[in-house]
Amino acid sequence: MNSEIMSFNKVGLAYRRSLNPFAPKNWVLKDIDFQLYRGEVLGVIGHNGAGKSTLLRLLAGIIAPNRGHITREKGIRSQLLTLNLGFIHKLSGFDNAIMSLVTQGKTIKEAHKLIDGVIEFSGIPHLMDHSVSTYSAGERARLGFAIAMQATPDILLLDEMLGVGDKEFRIKSGKALRERVQSDQTAVLVSHQPSTIRTFCERALWIEEGHVKALGPTDVVLEEYEQSPRTSSPPQTMKKAAAEHI
Repeated sequence: MNSEIMSFNKVGLAYRRSLNPFAPKNWVLKDIDFQLYRGEVLGVIGHNGAGKSTLLRLLAGIIAPNRGHITREKGIRSQLLTLNLGFIHKLSGFDNAIMSLVTQGKTIKEAHKLIDGVIEFSGIPHLMDHSVSTYSAGERARLGFAIAMQATPDILLLDEMLGVGDKEFRIKSGKALRERVQSDQTAVLVSHQPSTIRTFCERALWIEEGHVKALGPTDVVLEEYEQSPRTSSPPQTMKKAAAEHI
């Protein structure tokens, strides 16, 4: 096993539905314990509302827990890719790409050298001078994934990003992630599709109602997940879409 790059110890996160400071807290995550190891791809699975996306935001350092501790190796940079990407919508795709690369530790000069790779991978050169506010969700996903492939963060965080876009881009992004995995990229991948987790992940973390339901080898965790009463077979169209990018 490689060295530990990040760990969660009894991590909990809550929010209040009201501005009233005496209102009860709603605990989204409760006593989360796990370790992330350098070079591994950890899959995160669970039903809607389980807390998966909140977990990624904690991993990215966007939010802090209400209790427990998160420890990271010093200097670690992570990048979160989600359909709600943190682009500045009034800026162009080009400007957002430069800004994102710089926030990932690249110099302005390095970012400009990498921009051609972003444009080529995204497949949307005709949109790079347009405001991101005019992009579809799929086009924003293309740009975000292309930036991540050039930015080389220490930890790549993917929230349902391999099932977006057309068939060609799903195949392309899946191939690029496989190449990253083989080059020891540390990643955390959230997906509703067990087939995606099986393809890319050595270990899986199953979260349900804010708790860790299971953590361990992918096949073992997914077998337990798929036998769960709440898990039903997805529609054939979803199965087909998931299979196309593997």
